[in-house]
Amino acid sequence: MTYQFPEAEPYRIKVVEPMKMTTRSQRERILKDAHYNIFNVRAEDVYVDLLTDSGTSAMSQDQWAGIMIGDESYAGCRNWFHLQETIQDITGHKYVVPTHQGRPAENILTMIHIRPGLSALSNMFFDSTHAHVETKGGIPRDCIIDEGLDGESDHPFKGNVEIDKLEEHIKRVGREQVALILVTVTCNNNGGQPVSMANLHAVRAVADKYGLPFFLDAARFAENAFFIKLREPGYADKSLKEIAREMFSYVDGCTMSSKKDGLVNIGGFLTLNDEAKFRQAQQYLILMEGFVTYGGMAGRDLEALARGLKEVLDESYMANRVRQVRYLGNQMLDAGVPVFKPIGGHCVLLDMKRFLPHIPQDEFPCEAFCAELYLDSGTRAIGLGQLAFGGVDNETGEVIYAPLEVVRMAIPRRVYTDNHMDVVARSVIRIYERRDSMRGVKITWQPEALRHFTAHLAPL
Repeated sequence: MTYQFPEAEPYRIKVVEPMKMTTRSQRERILKDAHYNIFNVRAEDVYVDLLTDSGTSAMSQDQWAGIMIGDESYAGCRNWFHLQETIQDITGHKYVVPTHQGRPAENILTMIHIRPGLSALSNMFFDSTHAHVETKGGIPRDCIIDEGLDGESDHPFKGNVEIDKLEEHIKRVGREQVALILVTVTCNNNGGQPVSMANLHAVRAVADKYGLPFFLDAARFAENAFFIKLREPGYADKSLKEIAREMFSYVDGCTMSSKKDGLVNIGGFLTLNDEAKFRQAQQYLILMEGFVTYGGMAGRDLEALARGLKEVLDESYMANRVRQVRYLGNQMLDAGVPVFKPIGGHCVLLDMKRFLPHIPQDEFPCEAFCAELYLDSGTRAIGLGQLAFGGVDNETGEVIYAPLEVVRMAIPRRVYTDNHMDVVARSVIRIYERRDSMRGVKITWQPEALRHFTAHLAPL
């Protein structure tokens, strides 16, 4: 469909936060002290922070008003019941387990389902979900369509699961060796690429055929619903809430980091339709997070989330959200920068295999670029390539190469203006023009898991 995107933001700015400017010489010292890992840079030393869209949203006046009526009772606070009713209304799922963010929800879900040696199947597991499966002894398997790994393909639903690949794996290992199917909407690893409704329906059919539980990682469910409205026949006249409700109707539950499409700075949840699993999840929740009616969140945070989940389904908000992401990406595309296409819902991805082809993956071109971007303009982004998803096979000792080598520029919701996007675009274009002079980096120290968060690096 031809969609009329807004010309300006559907809100006015009421509160402003000062931003700190640094000089290049200051940034050189800061980066060296941070061991060239952008995660180790203090936020106050970053100008435009595109590290993540998680927990970085600006909340609305209605959400801030809701915070003032937070009920901080330990058990049964009124804000919990508001949140529970809101989630049930949007998802149609019976049971809700509150958590302080998405990772505890993933942890509880995998504790219930994963056993050593069992496979977990997805379009693409993101880093924390991948780690939760592995730490339970499970084997994460990605079943993304081939177009999902092709940065130049214009396929409208590059987050889709390859159904033949999914079923082939189930047949090969045996149904009893598969724990669950979990589809991420939108698919984070390849830049917020959406999953079609038809694909969710097809995955449901496979799950039913083999008696497998099927869940969504619903961190960006509203953005996915918007892309279905834009791109999938039959949905142009449906509301985002109607589309979201149909998406959730195909699954047995979901995890959600509400720090994305919940429009809050903290929060998450797990939904389930199975009462036995729900009771099990509640016990894990009490053990690790808190009581069943707050799950690690204050009453005020529960209220802000309940209101944010309604706001995110407002079409005027979502249209502007997607417009700004496109605004940044299109500037770089027009300058010839190798941007992963089509531009997704929450971020712009830069394809480092095409941007820095002279730097091999084992010299971490993503991290080399992120360091250079910070030096050039004080902008922070994240590498999602070999450092995050590569490694070494424990049995053979062979290097495992990440399928994608991309830098993600995730745009916080309702935070930056288009002028800030101009700063970022100009910086990337400058770096692209001198890309041949860039060199890779090496690891000087790394932890056993999720190394990209804390590893120490050094220029080659």
